[in-house]
Parts: sequence; C-alpha cells; structure tokens
Amino acid sequence: MTLPLSRIRVLDVSQIMAGPYCCMLLGDMGADVIKVETPGVGDQTRRAMGFKLKGEDSGGFIALNRNKRSVEIDLKNPQGLEAFYELVRSADVLVENNRPGVAARLKIDYPTLQAINPRLVYASISGFGQTGPWALRPGLDLIAQASCGAMSVMGEPGGEPMKSSVPFADLGAALFAAYAILSAVIGRGETGQGQYIDASLFETALGLSIWETAEFWGTGRVPSPLGSANRMSAPYQAIRAADRHLVIGAANPKLWAALCAVIERPDLLADPRFTDNVERLKNRKALIALLEQEFARRPAAEWVDLLLAAGVPAAPIQNYEEALDCEQARARDMVMEGEHPIEGKVKMLGFPVKLRGTPQQIRRVAPLLGAHTQEVFSELGLSAERIERLRAAGAFGARGKTAVPA
Repeated sequence: MTLPLSRIRVLDVSQIMAGPYCCMLLGDMGADVIKVETPGVGDQTRRAMGFKLKGEDSGGFIALNRNKRSVEIDLKNPQGLEAFYELVRSADVLVENNRPGVAARLKIDYPTLQAINPRLVYASISGFGQTGPWALRPGLDLIAQASCGAMSVMGEPGGEPMKSSVPFADLGAALFAAYAILSAVIGRGETGQGQYIDASLFETALGLSIWETAEFWGTGRVPSPLGSANRMSAPYQAIRAADRHLVIGAANPKLWAALCAVIERPDLLADPRFTDNVERLKNRKALIALLEQEFARRPAAEWVDLLLAAGVPAAPIQNYEEALDCEQARARDMVMEGEHPIEGKVKMLGFPVKLRGTPQQIRRVAPLLGAHTQEVFSELGLSAERIERLRAAGAFGARGKTAVPA
C-alpha cells in the first residue's frame, strides 16, 4: 500500500534524539528520509550507548533511525556542500538540530537553502529556540527539564530534585516539530512556499506543563512535588498492596463510591475528610494511609481485577520486561523485528499510532553509515564517474558504495 507521506523527501541533518526521532516518525509514515552524516563519524548516537552490540552502531541508534537511508557528505568540503545543495533541490523537508548559528556557518541555514528550493519546509530543533537571551545555551533534555520547572515538581515531597527518566523534552520536541512540519507541508499546497519552523526543548517541556501552570495561575502557589499523586484529584496515584504497588484513579464521585465498595469501606463515603474531591485532596495523606491499610490485605493483581470489574481505573506498575511482554503490547504489535546487516534480527518498538487504511511498515532498519550515498546520488542523476570524482575530492565518505538491504 502507498503510505501517506510516500511522496515526501526529508533530509535528516540532525543527530542524537529529537531530530532523528522526528524524522523517523515521518519515515514511518512513508517519507523518504535521507540521513546526512559526517563522513567516518556519523550521528553521535551511533557510539553513545553504554553497552556494545556486534557492530559499531549502538542499540539507541538502531532504535531511532529505522526507515531511513544514510549518505555521508562533508559539508565543510566545497564540493560536498555543492552535492548537498543538489540533494536540497529534491527535498520537501529538512530537519536540523545544531546550536543556533552553526547552520549559517556551514551555509546550510534556511535563507541559503530557501534560495535554492523555495518549497523547502525547514525545521530547526534547539535547546531554547533561535531567539532570546538563552538561545546559545547548550540544549539537552536534562537542561530543558530543569529550566522549564518540571524537575521542581518531580519526586517525593521534600526529596532531592529528580528528572523524568523518559526524555520527554527531547521526544516532545520531536513530536511538536513533526506536527509543525506536516502543517507547513499542507499549507504549502495553498501557497507553493515552504517556511521555517523553530522548535525547542525548553518550550516543549514548558508547553506540556498544563496542570502545573494551571495550579500556579489559579492559586498563586508555586507547585511542589507530589510523588505519584495528581494535582487535580484524589485518590489518583500509586498504592502499595500486599506484594507490590498498583495505581488507581478514582477521579470522580461515582468512581470514589465504587472504590469504597470494592474495599468494603462504605463508611468512607460519609467521612467528612473525604466527602468530595476538594476534601480528599486536602486530606490526601490520611486518605492514602487508610487505603494502603486496606490494600495490604490482597496482592496487587487481585485488587486490579476487582477494581476493573467495578469500573475503577487501575493497573499494576510494570517494569519494561513486563510491559513489553504483556498481552496488550503483544496484541498491538508494540514489539517488532527487522533484519540488520550486522546485528541480524533486531527488536524495535512498534508504531504507537496505527493507520488502518495504510498501515506503517518497517521498510528499512537503521542504515549503516553512508550506506546509500551511491544510491541516492545516482537517483539525482549523477553519473557513477561524477560520484567517484566527488568521493576522490573528499565530498563523500569511503563507505558510501555499499547499499544496505531494504
């Protein structure tokens, strides 16, 4: 089947996480994503993980770069830069995540490339955006989580500052950038013109802080850590059972009454400390202590079954081994396999959103460095002789002749 973005060509001139993840999402929807990498070096994530596989590329790189082709181009080499411009003429989208100013020094900034291809949608992902007094600060997920306020509300009350282990600033910036890119591509259908997109980790992390900013503006109180609890309702958090923790979400009067029935404590409905959500939030510490006394009577799995049967949202807290192997993940194909030329069969996360009419596919595993240089530039009309001359001039890496199986 023809995937929705099969006519879109994306140049991935990014590395590490936010840019590559954004481009992988577009590739999963059918875009022809060409990863432009420095000869002999490539994306830093190729070497970034703390464990070794069979080959040189890390598991993290393999996880972030499926459905892409790789070309090696030395953008500091004049002939390499001209070859890159040839690629730009064929592109619909470019994604880069250099620190502000670097793209201009390399002569691959938006004004330069817009003059070459006015239809180009150009997305920059940086730590703090292209403008403002913090624009040139280093931009990492950790820095964004700290700067946006998120780390001030994570962890237990009175505990040390904590960050989210899931890098939501990086991944969220990728998602926002992909949303903006597709909006710009649709808009280009009306205007014929591309445009510039400025995405940042800081604004992403701050933009996702919905409940925290609502609390601050609504009450004037600076939000503080709540552990696993929720700012807007109680009980809505982790509860310890006889063997392990589970989570429950009794966020309205009906669910609160159902919870009281499951634990056989109808008297709690008349307790003035818990009569409504406002009181339960005010007396959350006492509420959770009381609930944990009741939940200590059974293992978590039994409570989850009882709560779900009564219509109360509940779930065990699974580790990743359990989550990847649970019946829902299996039913939804959230673990998939691809054939890597060095690693053999590799596991990858499945597609987190499904298109029924044009289901996504793993068309390519993450490419070896420069594996498609010859292929891509041949498609642009460059002869084998010219490609060899460019290679001899240092425009391409030496490994660009070997294609990776699709």
